[in-house]
Amino acid sequence: MELFQAAGQATLVGSMPHADPERAVSVVLDTMPHIPVWPQLPKYPAEQMMVQYLEGLPGLRRDAGRVWVDTQGADEEILSFYEDYLAVDGSPSLLDQSRFAMGEETGRTFRLFVDRLAERPARWSAVKGQIVGPFTLLSGLTDQGRRALLFDERMRDVVVKHLAMKGLWQVRRLARWAKPVILFLDEPALAGFGTSAFITVSAEDIKALLTQVAEPIRKAGALVGVHVCANTDWGLIFDCPLDIINLDAYQFFDRFALYRTQCFRFLDRGGIVAWGMVPTADEAVIDAVSAEDLAQRWTDQVKGFCGAERSVDAVLAQSLFTPSCGCGTLSERHAERVAVLTRDLSAILRGA
Repeated sequence: MELFQAAGQATLVGSMPHADPERAVSVVLDTMPHIPVWPQLPKYPAEQMMVQYLEGLPGLRRDAGRVWVDTQGADEEILSFYEDYLAVDGSPSLLDQSRFAMGEETGRTFRLFVDRLAERPARWSAVKGQIVGPFTLLSGLTDQGRRALLFDERMRDVVVKHLAMKGLWQVRRLARWAKPVILFLDEPALAGFGTSAFITVSAEDIKALLTQVAEPIRKAGALVGVHVCANTDWGLIFDCPLDIINLDAYQFFDRFALYRTQCFRFLDRGGIVAWGMVPTADEAVIDAVSAEDLAQRWTDQVKGFCGAERSVDAVLAQSLFTPSCGCGTLSERHAERVAVLTRDLSAILRGA
């Protein structure tokens, strides 16, 4: 597999607002020629961020619009889960026929993307996928008593293994072109780490969750990133075994800059920062900004960030550019403008 060089290239966080999967895939392929990414379409219930990765989880129950896990009556289902996990862990070729593969509904846009990508010359640098992160899933999914699974030790182990296998299935599908594969763990809930809701959750707990999902995927040859769409404890994230860290740099660069020492260490060991420089929170702002403005904003900020310790060009070499978050809540027009702005921002900074 080719060695990946970030070199200021562009990609997307993943979600798009389109109702037409063909249109969404075409937008991605036309605007992200270097690092195409399959578009997650939350307009379809089966492709919503958490729901898309619940398929195959033991104890899952649905009733009157509520989704939860029955931790009291699922012993046999959990036993079956571990049998399946051990089988595919020992023989990854079995993933396609396992509970960890995306089904017809959950994987519809993913498979369409793979088919359309196969029709094009393989000129991209890498291809990107995404799964929901373990902390976000465990804190958002509850048991029969509405208690978050994050506080159930047995289900924590099940969920991290489940997500690792879901990620490996994607990686195997996206690796068919012998190009580097990037897989993001989407962790919006990490913005709440340290608040009263998670007062009993330690930094070591978070590190263990991320590590247990990321490590099997990295061992399979993929680059693993974490996307957090707000502020968080970046020192904790830098301390995890990750290849890429993706932040909302448009709104939270100043908070991230507080961790410059840890960031430089991360870069020194080969890490990549994916700067979410294109705003997604306000459609009026999306209409008002230009790629040139965003390029100047990033350059000015990074100059101050680097100081005398390293050059902007050195940071750019280990940078990617993305929207600040997913585009799933925007109008289709604004989501497409975000994609174009991201592409153009990257081109300006790369001098392309």
